[in-house]
Amino acid sequence: MLITHEREKLINLIIFISLNTKNCGKIKLFKLLYFIDFEHFKITGRSITGLSYAAWKMGPVPTALFDEINSPEPDMAKALEFSETTTYKGHPMLTIRPVNEFDASNFTKRELQLMQRLTEQYCSTYAEEMIEATHLENSPWDRVFNKENNKQGVIPYSYALRKSEKEEMEKIAAEKKELVESLS
Repeated sequence: MLITHEREKLINLIIFISLNTKNCGKIKLFKLLYFIDFEHFKITGRSITGLSYAAWKMGPVPTALFDEINSPEPDMAKALEFSETTTYKGHPMLTIRPVNEFDASNFTKRELQLMQRLTEQYCSTYAEEMIEATHLENSPWDRVFNKENNKQGVIPYSYALRKSEKEEMEKIAAEKKELVESLS
C-alpha cells in the first residue's frame, strides 16, 4: 500500500481522537472525523484526511475506513488495535487502542487547534448524541439523505459551505485556473 501524507494524517488523527475522548467507538470516531474534515474544508477548502463520506441512515460514514476497520492495512494495524471487547447498553462496541504515539508533525497549527477544539467539545459525548448533531436540518448529511433522497450517496464537501462561501471558492478556483493557463 502506498503511504500518503493524508493516510499518515488519518492514522494519527484516529490516534489523537482515541487518546482525547471517552467512550470512542466506531460511530463516535466516524462522527468526529466527519466534523473535523468538514469544518476544516469550510475554513480551507480541503479536508484533513481525504476521506469520502456516505449518507447512511445513522449519519455520515467514511466507507473506506468502515471497510478497513475489519481488516486493517499493515500501516493501520501497526498503529492501532481495533477490538469489540466492551459493551454499551448490551451491544458490542468497538474499542480503539493506539499502539503508536501521536505524531503532531503531520498537522498544521490550524488543524491541531481544530482537532483539539472538537475532541474537547465531544470528549464525553456518546455517539447517540452525535448522531443528532449530524442529522440537523440543512446539514450536508440531511441534504444528501433526506432532500436528495440519495441513501448511501456521497456527501460533497462543498455542502459544508454556505452559498456565498461556495461562490467565493469557485471564483478563486477560476482565477487560479486562469493564472495557470496564462503561464503556460
